[in-house]
Amino acid sequence: MSRTPITWFEIASDRPDEAQRFYADLFGWTFEEQGEPGASYRQTEAGGEQGIHGAIRATNGEHPNYAIFYAEVTDVAETCRRAEAAGGKILVPLHTAASGLTFAHLMDPSGNHLGVFAPPAAA
Repeated sequence: MSRTPITWFEIASDRPDEAQRFYADLFGWTFEEQGEPGASYRQTEAGGEQGIHGAIRATNGEHPNYAIFYAEVTDVAETCRRAEAAGGKILVPLHTAASGLTFAHLMDPSGNHLGVFAPPAAA
């Protein structure tokens, strides 16, 4: 059995207000802005106690719209090395957020985009 849970999703949109309204109307999701000025990142507790959580990211025209899932791993750098060894590519290299969370975006050999992340170390 895998020990790598899918625990986060992200929906990038060039129309984040419209996307938020759609998911709120469709699923009853509520959102809370967590981004910085000019970098909207609206988190949702969509999964409740049984599902995964996620967010809508405003693209601001910087890249195309997308939907991605994130697998939670213990070591993002090692996961990137293993992905490349298995025939994948690194699309967004390992990045550490101010919170200490690390993440990267990968592409599998058939062209599918996925993310991996590790939560901040416990203080």
